[in-house]
Amino acid sequence: MYSAIAANKRNTIIIVGLFVALLGGLAYAWGVASGNGSSVIPILLFVGLYTLFQYYAASSIAIAMSGAIQITKQDNPRLWNTVENLSIREGMPMPKVYIIPDDAPNAFATGRDPKHAVVAATSGLLAIMDDQELEGVMAHEMGHVKNYDIRVSTIVFGLVSAIGILADFALRMAFWANHGGNRNDSNNQLGLILLLVGVVGSIVAFLIGPLVSAAVSRQREYLADATGVESTRYPDGLARALHKLGTYGKPMRRASSSMAHMYISDPMKPGMVERLFSTHPPIPKRIARIMQMGNKF
Repeated sequence: MYSAIAANKRNTIIIVGLFVALLGGLAYAWGVASGNGSSVIPILLFVGLYTLFQYYAASSIAIAMSGAIQITKQDNPRLWNTVENLSIREGMPMPKVYIIPDDAPNAFATGRDPKHAVVAATSGLLAIMDDQELEGVMAHEMGHVKNYDIRVSTIVFGLVSAIGILADFALRMAFWANHGGNRNDSNNQLGLILLLVGVVGSIVAFLIGPLVSAAVSRQREYLADATGVESTRYPDGLARALHKLGTYGKPMRRASSSMAHMYISDPMKPGMVERLFSTHPPIPKRIARIMQMGNKF
């Protein structure tokens, strides 16, 4: 378990390092194309500031997108006490607790670290889960907080989004360079290099980035399942909860693909093609792993 958490943090550094190296290469190509190498600095500065914005604003954005409403203990003692007991058991700060008014059962966690964490559950989840199943779900979400999974997903999402923005900007500049009023060999060369930067950036942002992010996210879901089971010492609770989530076919009303990785169950209910980019492993596999863990308690 602890080696898996260490590997998770190590993978964060590797992934961010690879993305930063790629961004540096694209920025350098852009600088060569423009004939002004100093243009690398504002490009990297933009990416850094955009990623930093995502890092600090991710929780507020997720809450706003989901329509979640913050609660106190008096508003919903059952959910509040479940989260509070798990926090005490794990020696973690009490996160802010939210309820999402949505009939589809689901839950998510967000926040850059345990001191700034948020956990949220839908009204549909609270309606169909018994106390042991609810504890399993919230232990899974607290596992994401404990393992710093939220930090990983936030940084990767920020970097991929920034690459997408730069790629779009490069493609627009390439079009202008090739179709502008002052066309010459220099402009044609600039347009070709910018087109190459835009195409490579687009492939990374819309194909490779999501594939890598989805693969890492699937591993984090397995790890959060394991952390949740270790916390509750009752694998049946989470296994039963996942089974209910798997048999419920209705997607969330305000589901967004950009924050699908945050939920315990994919809120988009993807089809065959979309499963390639799914941020969640198949629920039957998750249940099988959980039940294997149960033999160790």
